[in-house]
Formats: sequence, structure tokens, C-alpha cells
Amino acid sequence: MTSSADPSSGVQPSLWRHDNFRRYLTGQAASVTGSSISSMVIPVLAVLELNATAAEVAWLTFLGQLPPALLALHAGALADRHSKRTQMITGDLVSAAALASVPVAAALDRLSLTQLMLVAAVQGAAGVLHDAAAISLLPSLVDPSLLQRSNSRIGGLFAVAATAGSNLGAALTALLGPARALLGDVLSYLVSAWCTARIQAPQSPRPAAEGRRLHTEIGEGLRYVNDDHRLRALTLVNATTSFALALLNTLWALYLLRSIAMSATAFGVVLGIGALGAAAGAPAAPRLAARYGPGPMMLAALAITPLTQIPLLLASPGLAWQFAIGATLFLQLACPGAAGTTQRSIRQVVTAHGMQARMQAVSTWLTSGARPVAALLAGGLGTWIGVRPTLVAGTCLLLVPLMVLYRSPLRSLLDMPSAPAVASPSAESVTPPTPSGPTVPHPAVAADVRHDRSSEGGP
Repeated sequence: MTSSADPSSGVQPSLWRHDNFRRYLTGQAASVTGSSISSMVIPVLAVLELNATAAEVAWLTFLGQLPPALLALHAGALADRHSKRTQMITGDLVSAAALASVPVAAALDRLSLTQLMLVAAVQGAAGVLHDAAAISLLPSLVDPSLLQRSNSRIGGLFAVAATAGSNLGAALTALLGPARALLGDVLSYLVSAWCTARIQAPQSPRPAAEGRRLHTEIGEGLRYVNDDHRLRALTLVNATTSFALALLNTLWALYLLRSIAMSATAFGVVLGIGALGAAAGAPAAPRLAARYGPGPMMLAALAITPLTQIPLLLASPGLAWQFAIGATLFLQLACPGAAGTTQRSIRQVVTAHGMQARMQAVSTWLTSGARPVAALLAGGLGTWIGVRPTLVAGTCLLLVPLMVLYRSPLRSLLDMPSAPAVASPSAESVTPPTPSGPTVPHPAVAADVRHDRSSEGGP
């Protein structure tokens, strides 16, 4: 590892002094900035330039989110078996090439919704390869005692990067047009690949045992998560939250741009203001978890999130409502910013080193699998009952993860758990870590928020 705390001194070193962590953070922050450009620009391009309907917007979202649902488990097994850095770089370069085709096609006056959908599918496949390796690489860069601080710094910086990306996307759209604005995301993929290539932390890819197939290792990952009540609970909360947010996210752009008559520039600025909430929530996570306990803090965040949807649903055209929407999105993203940092740290701490990518892949698989289904449901409901009633239904669905966590013993977790005694399970026999750390009271049915390149949570 490249960083560790000195237990004798009781003083933890600054994370910013570790070259590999800085390179990791810089590359991922650049990637998040670019993704926020695309998150703002692509809906504008589809809705305003290509006149996409609600159903077509839903299909665009569906195709972008389907590859992670299909490939996440395989990507996680590959990341545990091979070089994580190589897998990250490959994903970045493929995404850059796919996205660069959009401004080229627009310049030739050949851009269509079909091409946007194909690009979304390729980006989704490349992105899941990158993300499975990126999230599981972090625990090998820092000492376990620094994981929560690391995730806090990452969450805060990513939120700032997301804000910058949304605002930059709005500016580039105004200056260059939406298609050429996507070149900003192409550049971000190249920066991410370059920074990842410069990480020099020693890696120990786990060679597959002779005769072991990939599906065998995928099965190990599924059993590993299911057999640990903490991983199972957090994964179920992630999946149910992802489903509700995906239903909302599919139609928010259409709702704000058409029903609220928000301009493309205002849309980007509002998303940027909202993303600042995660910049406030993520750095505050360690302090909030230390003061109130990780469980109660996550429970409170899940309870607040549905309430933040109400002002958005009541909004109407006008500058005052645009400010109100930005303020509401700020609070909405502050909650998952804090909760997401904490739950990710818990999962990384309790998971053995050789299972990190597969553990994350199970969560990604379930959360990603929920999103395309939710996108299609959003398109169908939006066409059948209307956009606003569909958003009301999505808001109600945000109560489900709250109930899942409330029924889990994690709701009363007052301290961060300890790392497993065995750092790396054998290739032949994988067992879940024995729950360690403080006893969690109120045992109940153990039942678990999303990691996108842009941020956790969303409008």
C-alpha cells in the first residue's frame, strides 16, 4: 500500500501527500467532470436538437444502462483476476472513441437518435469495465484506517467536479452547440487514462486457478455478499434506491426542459448548483458518522431524500422556481453524498482484498439491473399517465430503501466496523468475513447507493 497510518503516533498522514492517491483522484475527478458535461448535454441534444419523445428518451436511457446490468459481474471477476489499471485505461479509451463519433456525425449532418443510442450502449459497456476496477483499486492504495477519509475526499471532490462539469457543459453548449460540447467529455476520458497509467502502486492480480471458470468466481462473489448481513443490506438499499432514482432521472430532463420551460443554460446551472450538495455532504460524512453513528446517519439521509422531491413536483415556469429547484437539488444530493460515502467505506472495510471487485460488482449488477427496467417503466408510464404523475410514483418508491434499511440491524450501527482478519481469501474457498466491531442491536431480517461517474444520487 502507498499510505498507512502510524499507530504509535496517533497522527494520520495527509492523503494529499501520496502520489498514487493524487493520480487516482485526479484521473477520476477529470472523468466525473466530463461525465457531467455529457449528462447535461446529451438530454439537450436528444430533446431539443433531435426532438426525442418521452419513449425515445426512455430508450436512450435504457440502452445506456443495460450493459452494466449485463456485464458488471464479469467486469468484477476480471478486475479481481487481472490488472485493474489496464482495465480502467481500456474502458476510458473505448468510451472516448465512441463519444467522439457524435460531434463528427453532427458536423457531417448525419447525427441521429440511433447513433446516440449506440454510443450510449458502448459507453455503458466500457464504463462498467472501468468502474469495477476503479472502485476496487482504492483499498489497495490506502490503509484501511484511511478508507473513510479517502472516500470522503473523493466524494467531495467529485461533487465539485460534477458542478464544474454541468456548468462547463452549459457554457460549451452555448458557445459550440451541444454536439461539439461533448468533446469536453472526450478529453476527460483521455486525462483519466493518462493519470491511471501513472499510478505506480504495486498490484497483485490474483491468477485464476487452473480449470476455474469466470462464472465460478462470479458465483463466489454472489455468495460472499449474500452471506454477510452488512453487505447484503447495503446492496439491497443501493438497488432499491437506484430503481427509484432511475425512474426519476429518466424524465427529469424532459420535465424541466419542457414542462417547466427551463432553458438549456439554466438547466446546466441548476444541475451544477445541485451537485454542490454532494460537495457538502461527502466531506461531512466522517464527522456525521462519528457523532450520530453510521447507521442512524444513513437512515436520516434516506428519510430526507423523498421530501426533497416535493418542491420539484410543485414547480412551475419562472426564475424564482429555478432558484428553488437548485436549492432543493442541493439538499437532495447532500444526503446521498454523506450516506454514499459511509456505506461505500463500510463495504470496502469489511470485504477481503481478493473479493473487492467482485463485491462491488454484485452491487453494480443489482443497481444497474434496476435502472434499465426503471427507464422503460418511466417511458411507459410517462406516455400513459403523463410525466408529472410518473415522477410522483418515483418519489413514493424512494420510501422502499428507507424501509429496507430500517428493517436491517445496520440502522443502529454506531461505529465503523473493523477490517476482516484475513486480507485475501484463497482461490479455492471463499467465505464471508465474520461480522466484527461493535455488536449491532435489534437483529432483524437483514436486508442495501449508487456509484456513477458523475455523483451519488441525483435529481
